Amino acid sequence: MANQSTGAARTISAGHTFAKGLLAENPALRQMLGLCPTLAVTTAVFNGLGMGLATTFVLVCSELAVSLLRKVIPSSVRIPAFITIIASFVTITMMLVKAYLPALDESLGIYLPLIVVNCIVLGRAEMFASKHGPALSVLDGLGMGLGFTGSLILMSAVRELLGAGTLCGIQVMPSFVEPMLIMLTPAGGFAVLGVLIAASVWLEGRGKGGAGESSDGRPKVSPESLCAACPLNCGVNDPNRATCASADLGVRLDTALQAADEAVEATAAEVMAQKEERDA
Repeated sequence: MANQSTGAARTISAGHTFAKGLLAENPALRQMLGLCPTLAVTTAVFNGLGMGLATTFVLVCSELAVSLLRKVIPSSVRIPAFITIIASFVTITMMLVKAYLPALDESLGIYLPLIVVNCIVLGRAEMFASKHGPALSVLDGLGMGLGFTGSLILMSAVRELLGAGTLCGIQVMPSFVEPMLIMLTPAGGFAVLGVLIAASVWLEGRGKGGAGESSDGRPKVSPESLCAACPLNCGVNDPNRATCASADLGVRLDTALQAADEAVEATAAEVMAQKEERDA
């Protein structure tokens, strides 16, 4: 039984490690990391997909290497060592893209070698891979990479469709629809990014709400429990209404002060009665 519990805990930990990068800790939409390539290369789906997969490859390989070497690398030189490891895998990625996908290499330009200084890659190496084993590090890199790739693809699809009328290079919009060229500019990139950030926050809040949590992660409190703890018997029984005492902090404070005043008056009356008895 103990072995089964331990195995279940490991499964949950591994699943959470992979899934957190998809939405809850999405690098681009929630942590605001890697925004330079996110805004620069997402004018076409082909570019976004290529950049996302290249970053995912570097993430997985660098986190695996850092995790395997975490006990060997001295803490005083860990950042330079991490950058060296990341730069090695970025060089491999650049050589592969240049050899087999020259069009993608030309489209991404300087942003492909700049993966070396991408905050996502270095941040996961420092915050996660240097503290966990190889298996969890690979899952973390894969989850963060796929979350980043998904963000790039969504942004690219919206910007390419609205800005050029195409999707993956295929004409989708009718010829009489005028493309919104602003979507291919930085202003359009920021606009789409803002909408996607808002959508990710809404989706996460809705998921927590369905799981019995509020949007800030705290457990939900039922109206019945609120009314049971309410000092007034007003009969409203709807904490969502502003007039409900259980939802109105001011009413609850006034009630507490009123109760305190009544207690003080009762005590004062009792003291005065005892004093009169002694005087008599």
